[in-house]
Amino acid sequence: MKKGKGYFYFLGAVAGALNGLFGSGGGTVVVPMLQGADIESKKCHATSIAIILPLSFFSALFLMNGLDFNWGTAFSYLPLGIVGAVIGAFLLKKIPNGLLRRIFGGIIIFSAVRLWLK
Repeated sequence: MKKGKGYFYFLGAVAGALNGLFGSGGGTVVVPMLQGADIESKKCHATSIAIILPLSFFSALFLMNGLDFNWGTAFSYLPLGIVGAVIGAFLLKKIPNGLLRRIFGGIIIFSAVRLWLK
């Protein structure tokens, strides 16, 4: 089913709000909503990253302004985070769409259970 521009505006608003609240949590909503617009899984994941990058930048700017922010902690995650991003981007090209959906779903379920139990 073809989705109109309003659907994608709504998607952007939801992703931005979740990103501001949870820090890149919008990606968990963006992928399923893009899949609902009949977009191929790999394109959904790549598009989600492209959406979340600028949202994360602006969320960080606003949050750093009003909260106690620890640069050392943030920068300690970057080196291996970048390595992981490169590996993930490489693997995305290799993983079949069905398996990618199952892996993503498993991560979402694991995260939900983990949050529920804490």
